[in-house]
Amino acid sequence: MYQDTGDLVRSLKIGTRGSQLALVQARTFAKTIEQYSGISTEISVIKTTGDRLTQKPLATIGGKRLFVKEIEEALLNGEVDVAVHSAKDMPTELPKGLAIGAVLPRADPLDALVLPIHLKKLERGTSAIIASLGPTPRVGTGSVRRISQLRRILPQARFDSIRGNLDTRLKKVDAREYDAIVLAVAGLQRLGYTKRISMALPIDLCVPAPGQGAIILEVRSDDRSAQSIVKSVNDDASAAAVVAERTLVAALDGGCQAPIGALALPYDSNLDMWALVSTLDGTKTIVCRHRGPVTTPELLGQELADQMIAKGAQAVLEDAYRAQAMPEPHS
Repeated sequence: MYQDTGDLVRSLKIGTRGSQLALVQARTFAKTIEQYSGISTEISVIKTTGDRLTQKPLATIGGKRLFVKEIEEALLNGEVDVAVHSAKDMPTELPKGLAIGAVLPRADPLDALVLPIHLKKLERGTSAIIASLGPTPRVGTGSVRRISQLRRILPQARFDSIRGNLDTRLKKVDAREYDAIVLAVAGLQRLGYTKRISMALPIDLCVPAPGQGAIILEVRSDDRSAQSIVKSVNDDASAAAVVAERTLVAALDGGCQAPIGALALPYDSNLDMWALVSTLDGTKTIVCRHRGPVTTPELLGQELADQMIAKGAQAVLEDAYRAQAMPEPHS
């Protein structure tokens, strides 16, 4: 139950994107709040810049607030009381006047390889699945982080951007527009498509995006009532992991479209954390691992970032940013 701050709260207006996954996440939060606090909720769908630019690969659009800017503006203007975000969409620097109020229990943070539905009964296992793709598969993903890592196991693959709701992406791979697509395990699970996961990519093959699988509840810094309400559903372990991962990204001066992977997993009273940076072609990769107390996630993230920087992470990222800025050759 939330702690009463003295202000009578009768309802809570929740801001979210309108995608299938975003709505499921917002409804999950709303249902939890209604069950445990008795407060009624209203969901307000807000279209973001990233939602409008559906035909362009995310890596080419630029900017760090593609899927949060308009929602945060509504929050600052008092149009909504709480914003629900996928943690991996949120820049590490928040607008003045906003704060992270809570993190919901994290789902599986790994990436998933999804094959066409007629191959779903294919023998599982990395070698079998990679062999089934053939020497030059077309893989649907626009994530520079995923592409840079998967090039190590699929060096001749063609990676093409794929946008749209989950249903749309699955229909495209089933129609053989792609030989495989890469999606977040968490999104597939939350939308009821767990059976479509051909293989969850282990950390040694693909370090996930910082914050992947986690849901952040953002509030106004001066709204004590909303802060108290969302704090009642905070998951401490998930929050600590997200803090460690976001601290690392901030220390590396990375953005949501940077080829940076980071994952902190609870281990007893500690967090076990992996981090990766890579050039876009995957030829230069730095991977580090570090462990620290769950009570000091900022320190863990900073120490791991320092290790990465000492091994040349900044130069690797600068190389990746230069490559992203180069115009694509005309066919």
